[in-house]
Amino acid sequence: MLDVISLTKKFGANTAVDGATFKVDRPLMLGIIGRSGAGKSTLLRMLNRLTEANSGQVLFQGRDVLALQGRDKRGWQSDCAMIFQQFNLVPRMDVVSNVLHGTLGRRSTLATMFNLFPRDDIERAIAILDRLGIAEHAPKRAEALSGGQQQRVAIARALMQDPKIILADEPIASLDPMNAQTVMEALRRINQEDGRMVIANLHTLDTARRYCDRIIGMRDGRIVFDGNPSQLTTGVARDIYGADADFSEAATSTSIDAIGRSDAADAVIRVAQAAI
Repeated sequence: MLDVISLTKKFGANTAVDGATFKVDRPLMLGIIGRSGAGKSTLLRMLNRLTEANSGQVLFQGRDVLALQGRDKRGWQSDCAMIFQQFNLVPRMDVVSNVLHGTLGRRSTLATMFNLFPRDDIERAIAILDRLGIAEHAPKRAEALSGGQQQRVAIARALMQDPKIILADEPIASLDPMNAQTVMEALRRINQEDGRMVIANLHTLDTARRYCDRIIGMRDGRIVFDGNPSQLTTGVARDIYGADADFSEAATSTSIDAIGRSDAADAVIRVAQAAI
């Protein structure tokens, strides 16, 4: 389905993505991990054509999407929906209107200016919100919702595009563990129930292992790991993150159990310090 070949992006003297090559032959859930600055976000933005590549190819079903221009490029960006860390909603606009903005790529300029949406689209938007467990918030302003709820609105907006691929750039980075779990479970259901490919940049290893069928690790713009979750050992993770033997997965875990263990460890340290 998706074939990325020697994809490269430079910003001046800095190479953000250096010859990234991988192939995805079915609509799986793919996680991309790596430290900040590894090139994860730039890679996703090139796939969506928000950032132009310096060289390489991105083939989807045999078509080079990097060569698309004008209407064809906009069509690809509808087929390849993007979800961002900071949600990118219109805060003072109601939730259902934010979701309906996922249809802008196929609506006329006049309809967009006057915020005119067909009844079928409105009903579909509410049905998507219901699927994500937030239909009751449809008339509220987006800014009135919690972070986790806003991210689910962003997912609903992406689904309104009826995309073939969903790209999620650090979708849970600003969420607490409970909301992070809810959002990841929603993305996994969309992948499994709809047969849509989901590619997500993630910052925690336990999340990648739990929800993804396959994991790519990036370091300094290069792909240094490509395998299944069971192959992502602590030793491999140290190499991806360029960490030493003190590297601890629990420090960045989104697992509620791991958070509890970390709190308990902190409590032990505080008691020991008090005794000293």
